[in-house]
Amino acid sequence: MRVGPEVPTPDRDVRRNAILLILSIALTVIVLRIALHNSPDSDFDVAGHNIHHLFTGLLLIAAGGVPLAIFRETSRLMDAAVAVFGVGLGMALDEWVYLIATDGSNASYLLPVSLYGAVVVVGLACLYAFALAIARLLSRRSSDTRWPGN
Repeated sequence: MRVGPEVPTPDRDVRRNAILLILSIALTVIVLRIALHNSPDSDFDVAGHNIHHLFTGLLLIAAGGVPLAIFRETSRLMDAAVAVFGVGLGMALDEWVYLIATDGSNASYLLPVSLYGAVVVVGLACLYAFALAIARLLSRRSSDTRWPGN
């Protein structure tokens, strides 16, 4: 019987980070798409400049990504950094497809090409994160002599 907090294993860290990242990317795009479908002429303007969510996403990618690149510990703050990174990546990828595949108008955000493009690109990003997590878990298991008791 264990007394006290459970110490996470490296496998749990990999799984948790992958789940946090994939969910934060996917849920961000879903929320953006629903919100902008319901209110297609919503713009974020600063000093007369329209700030697309691509740019907001890039700021969040930097805010979440820099701590992930520097620190290696596991904590709630690092979980938050993963989630912030994922939200920013979801925002940036969603807007990236929209700006490439359409004329950039508010109405064109609602076009099928924008939606399908976002689904493909965000799906590929989530698949990439999943594949990296699986590869990491498999490489740890093959190099860990204590497995399967890990």
